[in-house]
Amino acid sequence: MASAAELKLLEKSLGLSKGNKYSAQGERQIPVLQTNNGPSLTGLTTIATHLVKQANKEYLLGSTAEEKAIVHQWLEYRVTRVDGHSNKEDIHTLLKDLNSYLEDKVYLTGNNFTLADILLYYGLHRFIVDLTVQEKEKYLNVSRWFCHIQHYPGIRQHLSSVVFIKNRLYTNSH
Repeated sequence: MASAAELKLLEKSLGLSKGNKYSAQGERQIPVLQTNNGPSLTGLTTIATHLVKQANKEYLLGSTAEEKAIVHQWLEYRVTRVDGHSNKEDIHTLLKDLNSYLEDKVYLTGNNFTLADILLYYGLHRFIVDLTVQEKEKYLNVSRWFCHIQHYPGIRQHLSSVVFIKNRLYTNSH
């Protein structure tokens, strides 16, 4: 999904009125936000953080210094590891690592829903939607997290719902 489209979804989920103008620059199509009063903002995480602050929902950026750092870490991960990777091998490595990380967590920061969850959900959607039932079971923790985020009010919007089976079909998936 193009970053500008994700930022529009984020705007809507934050309850912001539409009207921001987005463009993309360079070969990697880095999003740019043309602000009304000031310089333009460049980059997915910079713009997303700005939108969260604009919506007065700064709790989505983390509530403690440690949680803020973890949110920042995952936003960086989204841009450096998820974006630009389209081959199946890279994605499966990414999902394997994420699956291990989420083993004892509800959200990326632990117990609190943040901007990191939203942007990683948007970034992974195009890959998760194509996983087989067996692959979804192989990445059970990612599947649990993804299913949880897609049902969070206002997040999925027009994106296709990914179906997850509650009962395991394959017992040797690990």
